[in-house]
Amino acid sequence: MDHVHAIVEALQPLVLVLFFGVVAAMSSRALRLSPIVGYLALGVAAKASGLVDPKNETIELLAELGVVFLLFDIGLHFSLRHIREQAADIFGFGPVQVALGALALGAGALALGFPLLPALLLGATLALSSTAVVAGLLAERRQQNCPVGLTATAILIFQDIAAIFLLIVVVALGGGSDDMAAQLAMAVVKAATAFGVAFLLARMVVRPLFDLIARTDNAEVFTASALLVALAASWATGTVGLSLTLGAFLGGVIIAETPYRPIIQAETKPFRNLLLSFFFISVGMSLDLHALSVHWPAILAVAAAIIAVKIVTNALSGLIFRWSAPGSLQLGFLLAQGSEFAFVILSLAPMRLMIGARASAVVIAAVALSLALTPFLARAGRAIAGRLRARAASKTEHELVSREFAAPVLIVGMGRMGRTVADALTEFDIAYAAVEQKQKTFAEANADGYDVLYGDASDPRLWDPLELRGRKIVVITTPNLPVSRDLSPLTARFFPHIKRLSVAETIEERDAFRELGMFPVIDVSTPPGLDLAVEVLCAVGIDRRKAMEWALAHETRATVVEAA
Repeated sequence: MDHVHAIVEALQPLVLVLFFGVVAAMSSRALRLSPIVGYLALGVAAKASGLVDPKNETIELLAELGVVFLLFDIGLHFSLRHIREQAADIFGFGPVQVALGALALGAGALALGFPLLPALLLGATLALSSTAVVAGLLAERRQQNCPVGLTATAILIFQDIAAIFLLIVVVALGGGSDDMAAQLAMAVVKAATAFGVAFLLARMVVRPLFDLIARTDNAEVFTASALLVALAASWATGTVGLSLTLGAFLGGVIIAETPYRPIIQAETKPFRNLLLSFFFISVGMSLDLHALSVHWPAILAVAAAIIAVKIVTNALSGLIFRWSAPGSLQLGFLLAQGSEFAFVILSLAPMRLMIGARASAVVIAAVALSLALTPFLARAGRAIAGRLRARAASKTEHELVSREFAAPVLIVGMGRMGRTVADALTEFDIAYAAVEQKQKTFAEANADGYDVLYGDASDPRLWDPLELRGRKIVVITTPNLPVSRDLSPLTARFFPHIKRLSVAETIEERDAFRELGMFPVIDVSTPPGLDLAVEVLCAVGIDRRKAMEWALAHETRATVVEAA
């Protein structure tokens, strides 16, 4: 009985935090605020009411795991292909934006009396913007593939890298002041070694391991394996004296280089969101309530200063890279908030020791306020940019040149029909992505040189990892009418811009797919998929005559190969 009582007592704070967390998230959404703000407010309220012990070890552990899974998810987006495609923005625009913001905000901290090193670290921390809030805002407004959205995402990727090294530096500073340069140098060497090991493991260990796991066709094994990679990588870097978060980031990078990224991202997203909410709640619980009540004017002033300085420095970065004034201002407003990494860095003991507990509480509260204002700032920046463009005579601003990095076509199913469609698109230099849920077909297609991701496209959890918002056409080569009936309302609501082509075997099935808003094709060609490929080519803008000529040539080649 005592054992049961102990379990009940341990669960009580978790139940309370989860219940009020749901309330906080729903209330924030209703008020059109970021859920992060609701979680911070919940943490403050929980501490003030005394319902939850701020030093509860279980909540502290879950909060730490929240940061681990945030960095793991960021690593999942950090593929070499993505880096190559946006190298100019990531390694050009990003460093300039961070450097200008860090210098300006660091100078402000110096003017307020902080020593040089703490002032520079504080400036660099505040120069970062919120990946979670901005990415969510861009997705909500469907701006991921517009020039401002693409550049903002590239800058955030660089900021995530910079945040990793900021964490390394701050943790190294906690080792004491003796021979600090040697400590920092050793931390950088260890981090560089960890990156090298991660890329080797991605190619030599993790890919073969997940190939083996895929043969089990068991989603639970994927979930367990993803958790294992994230936690084991964190444990490994922690063991050698680096931060747990660096290991989590590298764990994500390891998986990002494999075709299993979408399914891993889908399986771990619920853990990330839940655990990250505990982190923000714990940050709210760690705030000095007395300092907040006494220093609220300072909080407002610091928040206003952060936003104003970052609007100016972000806009200046845009002008340096030949953006127009309207585009630079829009980007400046979009990235004017603080970062969730500020909560992580300012919560570390070495940083609190350098700037003081009260200053840390004021800055954390100011960053939270800037996050709350982000939707309004983004809307204001967009409106100002629109008015400035309307007045301008020229409409050829550099940043308005369209750039798309998500392949316009997604092929679902890479059997014979899917391969034929892929061949057609390749012939006309049209990028595509492909996904296959049958392990054998997936392995054979990859072995034959097709770039295929592993996963079940009918699972809505995979739609975000598969970047459906950036697609224009989805080609379903293995359709299932009952599944299409269930999913059509969701796809019509969230992706009304996508044209869905599918194979139909009979006239009745064709009519049924049409009623769902799809574009069915009865494919009777040899080899299979030629009729479907022609319709896909026409849908992406290829002249029908050229598409038919390709189909005839492909059919002739296939006949010759079979005869031989």
